[in-house]
Amino acid sequence: MGDLTNSDYYAKNQRNDGSSNHEGGFGVSVMELRDLMELRGGEAVVKIQEDYGDMDGLCQRLKTSPTEGLTGDVTDLDKRKEVYGENLIPPKKPKTFLQLVWEALQDVTLIILEVAALISLGLSFYQPPGGDTGESCGTAAAGAEDEGEAEAGWIEGAAILLSVVCVVLVTAFNDWSKEKQFRGLQSRIEQEQKFQVVRGAQVIQLPVADIVVGDIAQIKYGDLLPADGVLIQGNDLKIDESSLTGESDHVKKEADKDPMLLSGTHVMEGSGRMLVTAVGVNSQTGIIFTLLGAGEAGEEEKKEKKVKKQDGAAAMEMQPLKSAEGGEMEEKEKKKTNVSKKEKSVLQGKLTKLAVQIGKAGLVMSAITVIILVLYFAVDNFVLQKRPWLTECTPIYVQYFVKFFIIGVTVLVVAVPEGLPLAVTISLAYSVKKMMKDNNLVRHLDACETMGNATAICSDKTGTLTTNRMTAVACYVGDVHYKEIPDPGALTAKSLDILVNAISLNSAYTTKILPATKEGGLPMQVGNKTECGLLGLVLDLKRDYQPIRNQIPEENLYKVYTFNSVRKSMSTVIKLSDGSFRMYSKGASEIVLKKCTKILNKEGEPRVFRPRDKDEMVKKVIEPMACDGLRTICVAYRDFPADPEPLWDNENDILNELTAVCVVGIEDPVRPEVPDAIIRCQRAGITVRMVTGDNINTARAIAIKCGIIHPGEDFLCIDGKEFNRRIRNEKGEVRYS
Repeated sequence: MGDLTNSDYYAKNQRNDGSSNHEGGFGVSVMELRDLMELRGGEAVVKIQEDYGDMDGLCQRLKTSPTEGLTGDVTDLDKRKEVYGENLIPPKKPKTFLQLVWEALQDVTLIILEVAALISLGLSFYQPPGGDTGESCGTAAAGAEDEGEAEAGWIEGAAILLSVVCVVLVTAFNDWSKEKQFRGLQSRIEQEQKFQVVRGAQVIQLPVADIVVGDIAQIKYGDLLPADGVLIQGNDLKIDESSLTGESDHVKKEADKDPMLLSGTHVMEGSGRMLVTAVGVNSQTGIIFTLLGAGEAGEEEKKEKKVKKQDGAAAMEMQPLKSAEGGEMEEKEKKKTNVSKKEKSVLQGKLTKLAVQIGKAGLVMSAITVIILVLYFAVDNFVLQKRPWLTECTPIYVQYFVKFFIIGVTVLVVAVPEGLPLAVTISLAYSVKKMMKDNNLVRHLDACETMGNATAICSDKTGTLTTNRMTAVACYVGDVHYKEIPDPGALTAKSLDILVNAISLNSAYTTKILPATKEGGLPMQVGNKTECGLLGLVLDLKRDYQPIRNQIPEENLYKVYTFNSVRKSMSTVIKLSDGSFRMYSKGASEIVLKKCTKILNKEGEPRVFRPRDKDEMVKKVIEPMACDGLRTICVAYRDFPADPEPLWDNENDILNELTAVCVVGIEDPVRPEVPDAIIRCQRAGITVRMVTGDNINTARAIAIKCGIIHPGEDFLCIDGKEFNRRIRNEKGEVRYS
């Protein structure tokens, strides 16, 4: 099958594909695929066998090749998007500017000002019978009405309304621009999310949004699945489906037992290839999004949304499918935000408390002001000047009282320090803008304040403090410690063959070294960077790993024990031509060497590897490499007879009695900007700590190069077991004080 081109494959499988009965000429409809993805385990396997024969039959219906993937033809891709949908979830529409204006108008203070302004504006045009209000209806108190104000009394009400309009427009515009900015930033982030798929027999990285039904996706440890699919071939694959099912146990996936893979789930162990069968709103995550109201699934829902607009959170433009876990959490957070007020940061809380206290004082003072003005007016006109209460003057009296009320509200508005939180928000927004220039995205403004309180930073090593560009610079092979990569002629043919085969086959096939894109540039490392360093060693030894992989394709690997945090190694079993088996293993040197009972000598023949030999190698080879900041990887192998066939599930017996081939020292240089950044953190009173899974000697050397610790401060380095022991009491509980 692997030797057929896509056109050959399609031509070979054109008969009885049922394509004439389905839209777009494909042999399976969207609803059939959705129904298929709702099945689990044996039911799904039976369904595939009954309806399509096998996985090749399903691939035939979708007009794709299980080995070469889609051709990448633009017309074909567009047709698939039209028939099966895009890998996008159309979110709720963002709030319009008018909606934001309406929300801004709900402020209590603004409502009071609006009412007062309307009353003032209405009464300003009223004139009592007789025309002369000065003598008959009395005078305003405390200069509440200046000379000539009666003729232009409408100005006060209009000015208040104008100020309210300005405040509302500024608030709404700020909210609108902020929402637009974050939607743009979110869109940028999502466009950078890529996934590996096979198209035209080439493994390429595509934006998640460009994945279509029929694509063959390469999945590996650590991936977040961007679409639903069916497993074609897997190596010890385990999936975390807790984001969809709530079950915390990892689910083992096998092509012949439980091949269904769901979008939004995490690959916890292993690797494999899957056929994409559902994307966007038709995937399981998309269906959940739709049920939660995150997607627009038709005109009826749109009509309902018009009634429930206030329940919707501001959303982004058409966005690539994200994890169910992340999406559900985001939706829940948005709903909580709508139901109850968002939890304030410490600074915002203190400012709000201060504003409330000042506001209460202002309220008291404004009330006292209104009372004094009313009493002054009443005493001055009705007691001292002994004017009678005239019925026709009642609107004038009301107008005076409204003016007094407006003065009181003015005192209240001036007293409430609304500009204080605004000033802080503006300063934080300015900080966010400056940080964006450093490629540092801040989603929430209060994160700046939170980070201002940071006293410690725990950082990973690989890719954070270092460049994550692995290069093999030293090795120990054939009882000789080479400080540089040796010439191939220095190694025996047997040792060289075993070493090259072990690295080529016992690495993820998606890991490759590609030619430099620019003249004079470094080769591109694709995939696991440590494995890229080992493949670089193969190339430095004047050998090529690709012909070896072509000879033994990934689907022909007999058994794969994938890397995880417990094993700290990866092992691959192949079947030899005589029926026997050979297992190649690689991993952290301190882990793999413990399992070795033999080692290849200068002639490439196995010799006994005694405990004292291991101790000597640790002291003379591994520790010096680690002290130079090198990551040490041990490569080993083991042969098994054809009969009886070993019990491959018994890892303790299988991953033992190995023969060591080589110990490789891989360099991962420190980023040039890191030492200066750490110095600045330390000057600011922030302690920087490095947390890594590497050898403690390697970690110490990198920490010294970064400036986290200094020579002679070895006592500051501690391994995980010792740290775990120190933070627990006699009962095994974590001590928090």
